[in-house]
Amino acid sequence: MVYNAVDMPTVSVVIPSYNRACLLKEAIDSVLAQDFVDFELIVVDDGSTDDTAEILASYTSIRVVRQAHRGVSAARNAGIARTTGQLIAFLDSDDLWLPKKLTAQTAFFKTHQDALICQTEEVWVRNGVRVNPKKRHKKYSGMIFERCLELCLVSPSAVMIKRNLFDDVGWFDETLPACEDYDLWLRIACRVPIHLISEPLVVKRGGHKDQLSGIASLDRFRICALRKILQNPPKPGLTPKQRAATLRALSNKCTIYAEGCLKRGRVHEANQYLWLTGQDALI
Repeated sequence: MVYNAVDMPTVSVVIPSYNRACLLKEAIDSVLAQDFVDFELIVVDDGSTDDTAEILASYTSIRVVRQAHRGVSAARNAGIARTTGQLIAFLDSDDLWLPKKLTAQTAFFKTHQDALICQTEEVWVRNGVRVNPKKRHKKYSGMIFERCLELCLVSPSAVMIKRNLFDDVGWFDETLPACEDYDLWLRIACRVPIHLISEPLVVKRGGHKDQLSGIASLDRFRICALRKILQNPPKPGLTPKQRAATLRALSNKCTIYAEGCLKRGRVHEANQYLWLTGQDALI
């Protein structure tokens, strides 16, 4: 990492981690192995109780932030608060970067000076075996707000963001225990293009039991995000087309979630979500 107090790094990298000692070292090493060197690496230990502290102590070229366990949003936000670069990149502690990831994205911003956010393609690995994403997970480039409503099409480990964009749309929502990234990408995608670099430069590893994507009923948190952007969108607000698409997505997700509640005998909860869609209670 090449920078000093006068010349701040071009990129700030933030890795949030909680009890991921078995994976964290590989994530850190994949950042330190980048062929782009003008960056700082901030690792936020979100109250880990495993061997994370010992692993972090073995590095001299990273900045470590420790805090009581507050969740991934609070960990990422703690990292953002300490960044000094004008470009911010995130890496989840269970994922890896390929060596040219930072080079490709910084080069993109040099040639697309109006761009505020870009992401790269990914290689998906599940339980050590490479898998192909389904068609519905296909990434797109540009104004992709409507495409992002169904499910998250932006990966934290793949993005690079100009710092000033956070000033306009806010940081990660610390009240959301899951889908906090979906919430942020909606706030960004309704305002600016999210650009895609077609080269896969991130290894997205899945299959371990502590993944947030494994939480049951994720749509409950997506519903929270959809309601929030309808009630309090970033300025200048949603376009009529965006608002209509969001209302359709909210209605669809509420209906599906309510049906799931009914199957499990949670009638009161089902009716609460049906009410959000304007439908009458089923029972």
